Amino acid sequence: MTIVTIHEAKTNLSRLIARVLAGEEVTIARGKEPVVKLMPVNAPPKTKRVLGTLKGKIDLDVGFWDPLPEEDLALWNGEDSPEAQ
Repeated sequence: MTIVTIHEAKTNLSRLIARVLAGEEVTIARGKEPVVKLMPVNAPPKTKRVLGTLKGKIDLDVGFWDPLPEEDLALWNGEDSPEAQ
């Protein structure tokens, strides 16, 4: 938990917001007395993730695991397509 003064909060508000959105808890104090907490408006729900919830709900095409064609692979690697050369 981070505690900052009102002056520090006014000076670094954007940075403090980024830290809160990353999950850190930030408290603003008047002098040494904590007065408010910064928190996200839409905090992510605290639900437990369950593996396999999409099993049987997604169908993959037969060729999903086939290697990419050379021209597509070149584009994914940031190269010019072999056809363009």
